[in-house]
Amino acid sequence: MAPTDETGQAAQQSSPFGATPPTPPPGGGAAAGPNGRMPRWLPRALVLALALVAVFQLGSWAFHQLTGLLINILIAFFLALAIEPAVSWMASRGIRRGLATFVVFIGVMVVSAGFVTLLGSILADQIIKMIEGFPEYLDSVINWVNTHFKTDLKRVDIQEGVLRSDWLRNYVQNSATGVLDVSAQVIGGLFQLLTIGLFSFYFAADGPRLRRTICSLLPPARQAEVLRAWEIAVNKTGGYLYSRGLMALISGAAHFVLLQALDVPYAPVLAVWVGLVSQFIPTIGTYLAGALPMLIAFTVDPWYALWVLIFVVVYQQFENYVLQPKLTSKTVDIHPAVAFGSVIAGTALLGAVGALIAIPAVATLQAFLGAYVKRYDVTDDPRVHGHRRRGQGPGPIARARRLRVRRPGAGKSDG
Repeated sequence: MAPTDETGQAAQQSSPFGATPPTPPPGGGAAAGPNGRMPRWLPRALVLALALVAVFQLGSWAFHQLTGLLINILIAFFLALAIEPAVSWMASRGIRRGLATFVVFIGVMVVSAGFVTLLGSILADQIIKMIEGFPEYLDSVINWVNTHFKTDLKRVDIQEGVLRSDWLRNYVQNSATGVLDVSAQVIGGLFQLLTIGLFSFYFAADGPRLRRTICSLLPPARQAEVLRAWEIAVNKTGGYLYSRGLMALISGAAHFVLLQALDVPYAPVLAVWVGLVSQFIPTIGTYLAGALPMLIAFTVDPWYALWVLIFVVVYQQFENYVLQPKLTSKTVDIHPAVAFGSVIAGTALLGAVGALIAIPAVATLQAFLGAYVKRYDVTDDPRVHGHRRRGQGPGPIARARRLRVRRPGAGKSDG
């Protein structure tokens, strides 16, 4: 073993690049040196990353838990913007702002409660008439079926079959178990309305104080922008409500003409119902608005209900594609396509609430950002106005395409 060691030492000393470092031992003793230690910042970085992940998870959980409250606050804010002109007008006449807000709320509640009570009484009367006249309707249907299909049906047999059927028994049992669910939903809806009403009252009554609080946190230049955005939001929300009220008036008048022509009872009240519900309850408002006139028309003549259904469907298409884009673009000052797209986007994000507040929100954002977009004078080129000068040849793009398509020598004669 000695010659081998001497040979290795000789090779090490005779190396032209200097002494060769010794081979580390298999146990990895060199790794335990100063260069092999964990950096001091690494544990703190890991702790900071875990803390950020925990904060993000906690914030996400809290946001999902408070989504309902945030939506209610958003609705309340837009309702406060809607009644802001009336409250400000009364406050300018010397009435305290809180009292003015209370008067406006009381007026809205009285009108709404009176209208709902009147409709409820009408609906209850019509349901009683339908229940009393149901045997006659059933006899007429049975006679029509027996006449046209050569059958021998009897009302007593049909009633006994329905009363003894399994689906009726299951329906009664499910309805009895669902009473608690319906009650919980009603209580939840009332609590939601109370929450929206309270926040709306505070936003409208303490509007100046809220604006002062927000402006106190911003420099003067930003304060002017906040106040301008607030004023734009009030104007656009009022314009949106004006457009919905105008469409409600047109819809009520059109349905009043139909119901009066069909001699349906309570035509004026039903026309007001159709106009208000179809315009101020998004998504399902049209169906709720048309169901009540159809029900009452059915008590007069079943065919009248069919005519009402056809008219509701046709008028809804006319309103969606002709009337609503035109009125919305004029009162809210946005393009009809933008209005239609904003409603779709609002519905996808927040459901019925998003569909209701999408147009005033987009109009406010568009008007606010329009002041910061630099615009230039448009050229007098006729192509900007959608036509071309007489004698003007094709444009450069068309000429380039024509040159690419033309083959070399295509214009020469074969001779």
